[in-house]
Amino acid sequence: MFKLIYTKENILKGVVLYSVFDAIAVIILGEFSFQRLFGMMVLGGTFYAFEIPSYFAWIEKKSEQYPLKRRPFAKTLYALAYFNPLWIARHLIVIDLLTSGTINPDILTISYKSFLFNIPISFLGNFIIQNLITLQFRYVASAVFSGLMAIYYAFAKVLFG
Repeated sequence: MFKLIYTKENILKGVVLYSVFDAIAVIILGEFSFQRLFGMMVLGGTFYAFEIPSYFAWIEKKSEQYPLKRRPFAKTLYALAYFNPLWIARHLIVIDLLTSGTINPDILTISYKSFLFNIPISFLGNFIIQNLITLQFRYVASAVFSGLMAIYYAFAKVLFG
């Protein structure tokens, strides 16, 4: 059974972490806006605060069926399956709407390429999050990992773009 987790603590963590890391990234890009900041606060405190901890708890429960040696790999693959191109597209659509009020027509292509390009780092990051971090702290670890990746993309765009 899928256990739904939506706590005040996770709401606050989502509001703070997703908005702060996104704000750092857009400041680097010179694209800061309060509309985007508040939008990311809402996204981090609602959808992400609800679905990510719930899914991580499901991964923990689901992985119990695997032998101990396979369990870390299974947990990592479940996490990668969750943060798939459609999840990335949804995130980018929200950012597009908050930033320009329009949606890039190539959003699915961009999301798919982003997913494929990032598999090595995402695999490593999710392996660490799912197997070395206790369930209680995985949501925070995942938000920090996502935030650091957003900052990395901003730096990469400025340095190499």
